[in-house]
Amino acid sequence: MAMVSTVFSLPTLSPPNLRRVNRYYSGVAYASVSKEAMGVRVTEGEGSLPKVVLTSAGGSEADVYLFGGCVTSWKVANGKDLLFVRPDAVFNKKKPISGGLPHCFPQFGPGPMQQHGFARNVDWSVVDSENVEGNPVVTLLLKDGPYSRSMWDFSFQALYKVILTTKSLSTELRITNTDNKPFSFSTALHTYFHASVTGASVRGLKGCKTLNKDPDPKNPLEGNEERDLVTFPGFVDCVYLNAPNELQLDNGLGDKISIKNTNWTDAVLWNPHLQMEACYRDFVCVENAQIGSVQLGPEQSWTATQHLSID
Repeated sequence: MAMVSTVFSLPTLSPPNLRRVNRYYSGVAYASVSKEAMGVRVTEGEGSLPKVVLTSAGGSEADVYLFGGCVTSWKVANGKDLLFVRPDAVFNKKKPISGGLPHCFPQFGPGPMQQHGFARNVDWSVVDSENVEGNPVVTLLLKDGPYSRSMWDFSFQALYKVILTTKSLSTELRITNTDNKPFSFSTALHTYFHASVTGASVRGLKGCKTLNKDPDPKNPLEGNEERDLVTFPGFVDCVYLNAPNELQLDNGLGDKISIKNTNWTDAVLWNPHLQMEACYRDFVCVENAQIGSVQLGPEQSWTATQHLSID
C-alpha cells in the first residue's frame, strides 16, 4: 500500500511554533506549555490521570487523556459538551475509558487479541504542541513495547494530532510501520456523542452496503441502507461499508454535527439499548472506521483524518 498523507485544509503548522517535550508527568511525557501562551496545558484529571486541556481563542475546550490517547470532552463556546462519557467509565487504567473518542487499534472488534486492540489501554505521550491563530494543537505518540508485542509482535509508531477551533474538533491518525517486516491492522474511532436517542438521526448513509450485527453479532446480516435518515429505535450495531466522507448527525438536543473524514473507509452506528439501561438514552456512537485490513510494508504509513464541526 502506498503512503497516504491526506489531511484537511487546516492552518499550516510551522516549526517556529513548535514546543518540544521536556518534562514528565506521572511517568508520561508531556509538553511544558502554559494555557495563557499556547491554549494547551497538562493537568490532573479523573482518577489523578494526566490529561491535556485545549482551549481555543473562541472559548471552546477539549480534554485529551494520555491514557488511551482518548478525547473525552469537546465543549463548544456556550459550554455544551458534544461528546459523552458513560457513567460506568473508570479512570484507573484497569480498563479503557468508556466514552469520548476511544481508539480501536490494531484490531476493530473481536479477534485474536483483546476487544478493539490495545491502543486504548496504554499511555500515549505528548510529542508536540502548538497554537495557530488561537487554535491549540497537540500531538500524541504511541510506540510498541512489551505489552503491545505480547499481543501483536510488530514495531510501529502511531501519531495522533488533535486540533481545536471555535466550532470544530479535528483529529489526524498516522500509523507507520517501523518494523523490518510487513503488518496489517484495522482501526476505528469509537466516537460517543451526547444525544437524545429517541430524537437522534444520521444522514448520508443511504445506499451503503450494511453488515447488521442485530440479532447475531457473530453472523452479521448483509443488506443495503434505504433510509435517508437512520434512527436508533432500539439496539443498533451496524457497519456501513464504503461510507461517504461526510455524514450529518442530528443529536436530538438541538445540535447538527458534521462528521467529515479522509481515508476512514467505513462507518459504524451503535447504541446498546437495554444492555446499558442506565445511559443508553443519552448517547449514540457514530464511528469512522477502517474495517478491512490495511497492509503496510516497512517504512510505509497510513493516515486518516476526522473533522467534527457545528454551524
